[in-house]
Amino acid sequence: MKVITFFNSEKQLIKKAAQGNREAQRKLYDTHAPKMLGVCRRYLNDVMQAEEAMCNGFLKVFKNLDRFRDEGSFEGWVRRIMVNESISYLRKEQKITFTDYEHQADDATYNPVDSELDAEEIQLLIDQLPEGYRAVFVMYAVEGYKHQEIAKMLDISENTSKSQLFKARKLLQQKLNELNTYQYGTDKV
Repeated sequence: MKVITFFNSEKQLIKKAAQGNREAQRKLYDTHAPKMLGVCRRYLNDVMQAEEAMCNGFLKVFKNLDRFRDEGSFEGWVRRIMVNESISYLRKEQKITFTDYEHQADDATYNPVDSELDAEEIQLLIDQLPEGYRAVFVMYAVEGYKHQEIAKMLDISENTSKSQLFKARKLLQQKLNELNTYQYGTDKV
């Protein structure tokens, strides 16, 4: 008869995983992998690349579990590692480029709530953005990072971050208008 170990809380699970318990590591992976693949997927439009970034991210998670201080959510800590790993992947592949602008960008009027698209269709539109636009857009609009944080993480200026977001929103709005024209015969969103 096989004895199955049960963990009563995520805190216990993290502690066991940090001690090298493979069952606990597997449970953490199974619990968080679907969401984290989604995080990586937002940055990398190829699913295989997103899976590779996620796997590398989980290797870092398990290697550094002893650094998690339980000062925030574990999922948030893992998410930050996945974001950093996705950005590192883009840099390694030299797919991410930015154009530096010194002027203050105005805010575009893009609002995904106005659209009747589902999440998958919106993701496909985001996938069509240039890498720099997409990285900043996802970090700001989806992950909730501030321009100062984005600038530091991507090693760009705050104005470049604002400019990339402005351009991403403008391009997304343009793509939504084109899609609406195609689907409904009108360019009104």
